[in-house]
Amino acid sequence: MQVLPTPDQALGAPLADVDSPRIDTVVLDIRGMKCAGCVRAVEKQLAALAGVRSATVNLVTEVAVVKTVADAVSPEQLAQAMTQAGFPTTPRTTADLGLAPNLNRWVDRQRQEQQQQGQRLGIALGLLLLSSLGHLQHFGGVTIPILSSLEFHALLATVTLCGPARAIFLDGWQGLRHLTPNMNTLVALGSGSAYLASVVALAFPHLGWECFFDEPVMLLSFILLGRTLEQRARFRAADALRSLVELQPATARLIADPRSSQGAQTGLEVPTHLVQMGEWLQVLPGEKIPADGTVVVGQSSVDESMLTGESMPVPKQPGDAVTAGTVNQTGAIALQVTGTGQNTVLAQMIQLVETAQSRKAPIQRLADGIAGYFAYGVMTLAILTFLFWYFLGLPHWPHVMDAALGMAHLNHQMTLTSSTLLVSLKLAIAVLVVACPCALGLATPTAILVGAGMGAERGLLIRGGDILEALHRVDTVVFDKTGTLTLGQPTVTLTQVVAQDLTASDLLQLAATVESGSRHPLATALQTAASQPDRPLLPAADFVTQPGFGVKAQVAWQGSTAPCALGNGDWLNQQGVDLPATLLAQTQLLEEQGQTVVYVSLGQQLIGFLAVADPLRAEAEVVVQQLQHRGLMVKVLTGDRRGVAEAIARQLHLHPDQVIAEVSPQGKVDTLRQLQAAGHTVALVGDGLNDAPALAQADVGMSLASSTDIAIETADVILMADQLTGVLETLDLSHATVHKIRQNLAWAFTYNLVALPLAAGALLPSLGVSLPPAAAAALMAFSSVTVVVNSLLLKRWGRQHSQTN
Repeated sequence: MQVLPTPDQALGAPLADVDSPRIDTVVLDIRGMKCAGCVRAVEKQLAALAGVRSATVNLVTEVAVVKTVADAVSPEQLAQAMTQAGFPTTPRTTADLGLAPNLNRWVDRQRQEQQQQGQRLGIALGLLLLSSLGHLQHFGGVTIPILSSLEFHALLATVTLCGPARAIFLDGWQGLRHLTPNMNTLVALGSGSAYLASVVALAFPHLGWECFFDEPVMLLSFILLGRTLEQRARFRAADALRSLVELQPATARLIADPRSSQGAQTGLEVPTHLVQMGEWLQVLPGEKIPADGTVVVGQSSVDESMLTGESMPVPKQPGDAVTAGTVNQTGAIALQVTGTGQNTVLAQMIQLVETAQSRKAPIQRLADGIAGYFAYGVMTLAILTFLFWYFLGLPHWPHVMDAALGMAHLNHQMTLTSSTLLVSLKLAIAVLVVACPCALGLATPTAILVGAGMGAERGLLIRGGDILEALHRVDTVVFDKTGTLTLGQPTVTLTQVVAQDLTASDLLQLAATVESGSRHPLATALQTAASQPDRPLLPAADFVTQPGFGVKAQVAWQGSTAPCALGNGDWLNQQGVDLPATLLAQTQLLEEQGQTVVYVSLGQQLIGFLAVADPLRAEAEVVVQQLQHRGLMVKVLTGDRRGVAEAIARQLHLHPDQVIAEVSPQGKVDTLRQLQAAGHTVALVGDGLNDAPALAQADVGMSLASSTDIAIETADVILMADQLTGVLETLDLSHATVHKIRQNLAWAFTYNLVALPLAAGALLPSLGVSLPPAAAAALMAFSSVTVVVNSLLLKRWGRQHSQTN
């Protein structure tokens, strides 16, 4: 199994310039964020600290990813600054990045908060029930003396504010004190204003004001109900991330070297995090593999669906690699540990997924920009609403008074002044409460959380929301040929010697020696063909690799050292080697059959050539045809000869114009730039060292799991199943996710644009319709829950999509 990038690489950071300062990545767990305004405030305060280059915060997972100049500011200093700003923060240590303990703590904290929130909700609903019983007489019901008294309702409101709603008031005050008002600030101002006005009315009855202690009780009860539903929905949105964390078994069975022990071993169970590299573990059927390793004894089949999304078990025998978190199915095996802790594929997957969920999509920038000023705007609107209705609106339209007060207040005898004050105050409170910055803040991250998690479950590791959005815009897909469209398992089909004093075995030995310094699939084919016990690799030095062209080295041959080169015709021409026209005509026929020709020279003399065939992947033709059927432009980029490339194009039913052959790595970059300059959004699917620059240039770089390390580090999407069908699945997932994001944002913006004028009394003069504070609170809670639930509907799309494919 291919090892994934390290955490820093997972962030997609480019290689640092020699003269630029080293950039560190700090991960912080931040609590206390309630809405998009909180996220904006945290990002702004982190970015203002000395030594911080950038900060990205995820509201749902409560994680901040901070880029800092090395040694300029410590994680502890960042955490302390945010804690002082009202957001309790703890830094993650370098050793723990990407590991399950941090996420387990997050899961435990979320469950504990859910339990506490449920208790607060239960108390608030009980108080709401008592408050409702006290108003039965308004609807023709019986009057309960104690429950109908103003003093009792004042007590209920006081208990509500000091009990279940206490956290809302404290957080709201903290935000206001640090000049970063949030949703809790708005709720606290609204419910607090209603409570204080009622207290004044109760203490000074001669003022003629009405007491409405029931309003803060109902308002806060609806708020807590919405928060509880929202929190549970947000927790469900992280199901995929939690399922990855739970794949890591808690214990491992430690044994002695099974190759030297006599008889069966019972083993010693130890915590998984204490397992060391090089130790031996026993895994029985049905157990999860606790660490990355290599099978040394036994045979079995292993369920790797958590990595690849493929349900078929994979046979394992001695020498095969196994991965932590996969499930051993049929037989007992013993393995030697090759990766533990953050060095396992599972830990790196967790880090990639969590990082992906922290990277924002560009579509979120508008919401973030508005969220930074949302609370200030709402407070200003509430003040203007109060002033307008108190001084202008109600004196001009006195007939709306009864409609604004509602049925519960029709029997109260109040002066015109007190009625005007009450109506104006209620409308201002409704404005404060109905505003929902939380819906704006959750619109994008919840959809990305679900989308990235669904991708991980299907073996599609997508680095972030920005990549999901870029995938949605892709109109051109460019494929590398060797190892991408083809299996990357070429075989030597012909060995042709042109030097009289050499044999075919000599030619293979020289070619394999020079290619021993390369990881290209062609190198593997040559080394496999040359592997004979009596023909070991020759001593060689001074290896030079020119990606897309060839390799050369100084090789010890027959008592002397000579330069040996192999590659395409252009490469040999650069080495001063002439290729006869008759030979070129012969090799052209091979290329037209889809075989790659590799020329070999020793000194300045051509000594022969090799023909190598690499079959197409079984799914390549279907994937290419489906992409074209969807209206996407498909192209093939390769450094191979045009004849070989056109042969591949014929098998894929592509027009020769769709194939660009004989291009260098820089030529691939230039080709992508030309496509981008023409207005195309380009995805490149590649796998090799020579594809890395082009993967970086593409709008979206996609790499198979079997690719070279540098290709995986550069790519934006990693296809863990190592199949090209992942390209189609990734595009489908991006379209579904971006569609959900747009739905969420449309709802969040529409809700606030409609609800705020309605709460401010825009329909009172014409229709006599107003929004009571309690109804405003219910609407606000419903708005947030709607956004999260809509994001969760992505999972239903995923199930339907799986069934149709």
